[in-house]
Amino acid sequence: MKHNDQMKENKTQVRDVILRTVKTQKLLSAGIVITVVGAIIAALIPPLILAEIVDTITEGNGAPLFLILSYFGMIVITGMTESAREGLLTVFGQKITHALRSSMMKKFISLTADNINRQEPGTVVSRFVGDVDTVENLFSSGIISMFADACKILSILFVIWFENRGLTLVLLILLPFLFGFTRHVQKNMLTAQIENRKAVGRASGHVPETLHNIRTIHCLGKENYMEKRYDQYIGESYRAMERTNFYDAVYSPVILILNAVVVAVVMLLSASGNSQILRSFGMSAGTAVAVINYISQIFGPVESLGMEIQTIQSAMAGIHRINEFFKQEEKKETYQAVRIPETDIPVEFKDVTFGYDENVVLDHVKFQVREGEQVTLAGRTGAGKSTILKLLLGLYEPQDGEVLVRGIPAAQIQAQDRRTIFGYVEQSFHMVPGTVKDQITLYDEGITDEQVREVIGLVGLKEAVEGLENGVDTWCTAELFSQGQWQLLSVARAAVAGPAILLLDEITANLDAETEQNVLMALKKVSKDRTVISISHRMTASMGRTIFIS
Repeated sequence: MKHNDQMKENKTQVRDVILRTVKTQKLLSAGIVITVVGAIIAALIPPLILAEIVDTITEGNGAPLFLILSYFGMIVITGMTESAREGLLTVFGQKITHALRSSMMKKFISLTADNINRQEPGTVVSRFVGDVDTVENLFSSGIISMFADACKILSILFVIWFENRGLTLVLLILLPFLFGFTRHVQKNMLTAQIENRKAVGRASGHVPETLHNIRTIHCLGKENYMEKRYDQYIGESYRAMERTNFYDAVYSPVILILNAVVVAVVMLLSASGNSQILRSFGMSAGTAVAVINYISQIFGPVESLGMEIQTIQSAMAGIHRINEFFKQEEKKETYQAVRIPETDIPVEFKDVTFGYDENVVLDHVKFQVREGEQVTLAGRTGAGKSTILKLLLGLYEPQDGEVLVRGIPAAQIQAQDRRTIFGYVEQSFHMVPGTVKDQITLYDEGITDEQVREVIGLVGLKEAVEGLENGVDTWCTAELFSQGQWQLLSVARAAVAGPAILLLDEITANLDAETEQNVLMALKKVSKDRTVISISHRMTASMGRTIFIS
C-alpha cells in the first residue's frame, strides 16, 4: 500500500498541488469567486446611477438624495470588493506557495543521493524560490486577474451596447489595435529591462574582478582596457534604461490621447443633427457622462491584460521546471523488515564497480573488515575512498558486485536501522537548527538525556557544555564552539546511538596538530569495541590495518 502511495507521489505535478490547495481552502476559493464577480458588478453600477442623476438634473428636477447616497455607497462597495479580491488572492497565492514548497521538499528528501549530487545548488534554490514565486504570481496577478479584467471589458461593452451601439462598434474595432500596441510596448520594455540587468550584472562583476587581479593589471599596463570595459557595461545599461524610459514615457500619453479622441468623436457624433448617425450614437446627457466613465474604465484592463499574459507566460516556464523536478527518480525504499544477522565480517566489498556517469571510480574493489577491526582507507585523491563510505551507508548502489553489511546489501538496510549500525563523522561539522542536545540527537526522541550526557563526557566536552548558560539546552550558533569542539560534537553525534561501525571521513583534515590530538584521543575512547573504517591522508591519524584503493 505504501509503495503505491510512493508511486502516486512520483507523479505529482504542480496542477495536483494547486487542485489539492483549492479543495482544502474551500472558503478562501469561494471568497475569491464572490469578490471577483462582486468587483465587476459593483464597478458597472456607479456610472449608471450617475447617468440617472445627471438626466434628472437636466430635466430641471432636483437629484433624489437616495440616488446620491447610492452613488457614493457603490463607490465604497467597489473599492472594498476590489481590496478584498486583492487580499484574498494574495493569501491564496501564499497558500499555493506553502503547499508547493512543502511538496517539493518532500520530493527533495526522497531523491536518490546520486540525483541530489547531480544538481547544482543554485538550480535547486532557483526552483524553490524563483519558480515557485512565478506560480504564486500566476494567481495573485496572473490568471484570475486576467479573467477579472476580461470579464470587466466584456461587461462594459455589454452595458455600452444598450446605451450607445455605435460606440460599442468603435471600441470593438479599436480594442485589438490597443491591445497589440500595449503588448508591443511591454515586450520592448521587458527586453530592455533584461538587457539592463545583464549589463548591471557584468558591471558589478567587473569591479571585484579588477580588484582581485589588480597586480596583474598594473604589471601588464591594462588599466585603460579595464576602464573601457567598465564604461562599455555602464553604457549598455544606460542605453537599455533609456529605451525603457522612452516606451514608458510614450505609452501613457498615447493612451490618454486615444481616450480623449474616442470621447470627443463619440460626443461630436452624438451631437450631430443627422438622424442616421443619431440612431447609433444618440444619447442623453446622463448617458454621455456614463459612457465617458466607461471608456476611462476600459483602457485600464486592456493595459493590465498585457502584463498578465506576460506573468502567465513566465509562470508556465516555472511550472515546467517544477514538474521536471517532480519527475526525478526517488529512492527505492523496501518496506519489509530486514533481519540483520550477527557475523564476524560486518563489512565486505565483493568485486564492486561504481562510477559517476561515464567516469568509473571503483573498479572491481574487493576487501573485508572483521568485527572490531580498525582499518584506514588510503589512496590518491579521487580514488573513491569517500565513495566507499557512501556505498556502505546505502546512499549509492554499486553498478556491479555487492556491498554487504552484516551479510546483507547495504541499500536494503532500513533508514531507521542505519543509525544503530553506522556512526558517520565528516571532515567538518554540519549544524542543524536547535540546541546542543539537538546537534547530538538529530531530534531522535529515542535517545535519552543520560546517553547525551555520557557521550559528551566521553568526547571531552563536559566542561565546555556545562559552562554554557543553559547547558545542553543552549541554542547553537556558529560562535558557540571552536572548530575542534565542533568536530568533537560531530564524534558525539556519531557515537550517541551506540553504532557497531564507525565511518570516519578525513575528520582531522581541517584541524591543527594540537586540536587533532584532542579529537584522536576522543575518537580512541569512542572506538573501543567497535569496527572502524577511516579515511586519512595524515599518518598520525591512521588507524589499524591500511587498505589501499587505487
